[in-house]
Amino acid sequence: MAHIRDRKAVVIGGTGFIGRHICRALAKRGYEVLAMARKPAEPIPGVAFLALDAVSAPTEDIVRAAKSADLLVNAAGDSWQGDEANMTASHIPLVDRLVDAAAALPGRPRLVQLGSVHEYGPVPDGTAIAEDHPTAPRTPYARTKLVGSRIVLGAADAGRIDGCVLRVTNVCGPGTPRGSFLGGLAHRLRHTTEDAPLALTLVDDRRDFIDVRDVAEAVALAASSPVTGRVVNIGQGGAFSMRELAWLLISASQVPARLVREESGAVHSKGGSWTQADIGLARRLMGWSPQVALKESLHDLWAASATSSRPAAAAARTEGL
Repeated sequence: MAHIRDRKAVVIGGTGFIGRHICRALAKRGYEVLAMARKPAEPIPGVAFLALDAVSAPTEDIVRAAKSADLLVNAAGDSWQGDEANMTASHIPLVDRLVDAAAALPGRPRLVQLGSVHEYGPVPDGTAIAEDHPTAPRTPYARTKLVGSRIVLGAADAGRIDGCVLRVTNVCGPGTPRGSFLGGLAHRLRHTTEDAPLALTLVDDRRDFIDVRDVAEAVALAASSPVTGRVVNIGQGGAFSMRELAWLLISASQVPARLVREESGAVHSKGGSWTQADIGLARRLMGWSPQVALKESLHDLWAASATSSRPAAAAARTEGL
């Protein structure tokens, strides 16, 4: 692993699920890391913190905080549970401010925007989605994320900034928030007993999931790879049965299978029934590939959920991708 000295990184949304792992990965590589977020959270060793709401803060405040930065990472945003007004504010004006800040900084830092595979919209089953696939998002979350991605790409194409977009698939691993399917399932399994068995309804979907630590590593590599003005997909590169993932987590929990009842009435979720990212470009441009198997990721998700102290309200607002 290359070790980088005397370089500074600012991670917006640095106290959230994905942001915390990005901060750790960058600090491990030798960056001086500043986590920027609205409210403090449990400290991250070796990472400084600044309480600043980048959604509403003037651009000048962001410029002041990011002075001398070599890397800006936007890991902030609203999850599927957010309403359209909050998603719009988090995914569009925030990105505008970050682009303006990056353009104003003398060191011309690289801006890495975390986008979402859902920006492509629903695709036919069996499709491996490459970066040149048309974008046709159908949900408020995906539409607003796409606008943010286009802001970054447009500014990079115009020469205003050095920026790129990592389009990330569904994310899991240690710290997965309760507002997500797998995080919510872990929380329910923690409360499953002989007297309170778990009734589970599963969607008939197949989705691409990636461990959060692999996402963090992709961000670290994107900081110095030839990706300016590019979209790069980050995922496992496969489409995994939601039923299979659920039962892998149940197995990791060691909750007896007899205490889990799968109910009928499975339906497709609103984002489309299939996601699978073509990750060949990430390999070619960044030398990146996923390293954490999903079985390991779900095992670590379960282990971390035992000590998680995040309240449900905080878990519902995260960098949902």
